[in-house]
Amino acid sequence: MAGALAAIVGYASTFTLVLAALTAAGASPQQAGSGLMSICIAIGILNIVVSARLKVPVSFAWSTPGVAFLLTVGEPVGGFPAVAGAFLVAAALIVLTGLIKPLARLIEAIPAPIANAMLAGMLLTLCFAPITAVGQMPMLALPILLSWVIGMRFARRYAVPIAVVVTGIILATTTHLPPGALDGSWPSFVPVMPEFTLDAIIRIGLPLYIVTMASQNLPGLAVMKANGFTLKASPLFVLTGVASGLTAFVGGHTSNLAAITAAICAGPEAHPDKTKRWPAPISAGVVYLALAPAASLAAAFIAASPPLLIQAVAGLALMSSLASALTGALINEETRLPAILTFVTTASGITIIGVGAPFWGLVAGIGMLLLLRAGVVAIREPSGK
Repeated sequence: MAGALAAIVGYASTFTLVLAALTAAGASPQQAGSGLMSICIAIGILNIVVSARLKVPVSFAWSTPGVAFLLTVGEPVGGFPAVAGAFLVAAALIVLTGLIKPLARLIEAIPAPIANAMLAGMLLTLCFAPITAVGQMPMLALPILLSWVIGMRFARRYAVPIAVVVTGIILATTTHLPPGALDGSWPSFVPVMPEFTLDAIIRIGLPLYIVTMASQNLPGLAVMKANGFTLKASPLFVLTGVASGLTAFVGGHTSNLAAITAAICAGPEAHPDKTKRWPAPISAGVVYLALAPAASLAAAFIAASPPLLIQAVAGLALMSSLASALTGALINEETRLPAILTFVTTASGITIIGVGAPFWGLVAGIGMLLLLRAGVVAIREPSGK
């Protein structure tokens, strides 16, 4: 249930952004549909194969910050084939990051309290969603919230699945597809022959690589570390880079480690025993593969549903993860202030030079931690002499 929820939340919250970004970059409707379907298949396979192989709840998703960035740059010289070429360049750079060990080790060395603080900042806004939904649509949201509360009292382990079932019933009975929503053919792969232009590489390829690494892969590793899973980053970067390269030939942008939805699969709500959480991403992968060929139906249904309700049930699922992340962030006095700085910076949602708040939260927290430790060393040295 946790894995299915993670996939539904990941798909429902940003699939329209993916379609809009690809279209804005010059893709035809058929090419945009092909790109969305290819990414669903890529991350579905990655979720299933990697989690089953490692027995660790590793989650993958598409680059939401990447498509948000893509939405702002417009169509480059050379049209969508040049965009596909830029996707390939970004994919190659991600692979190189995995192959150059010092870069991967640097990413793996993030202090656990800072990682927890960044995770908490990322989850905070989504955890507001249940209360916001009650304020805006009480007749729909209150039954979901009450079912979760009652579940927490009488069947704690099943509280989130109960809330998911109630949400499904509410959506099924209140969502009505507009006439003609399902008209048209099913999505199919539309090959795109990449072209490499300096304009697209500089304007799209390099920034997309930076945004994906800083706003997706880095937070994704931090989320896993915050939940007690230490991963070898190098092979994961290589895998996501290769997957991104393959989908570029049919219009898809980058695949990467999941961040917020990873917390659903790797957190305590997936299973009390962390060694038994690895089936959750497999479930998510199956849902992504099911959504891929049925993109038209899924897109029409989810687009007609109140997005706040889907966010609300996701927020309920992430409450335990938020509590655990805050506890881990504040447990050590030495790292408490840097962790708080990371938390508030990440929760602020700022974007600077196209890079999202989680990256700047890490920069701020680690920078303050190094500064404080340098001050301690400077104080202790004279007394040591």
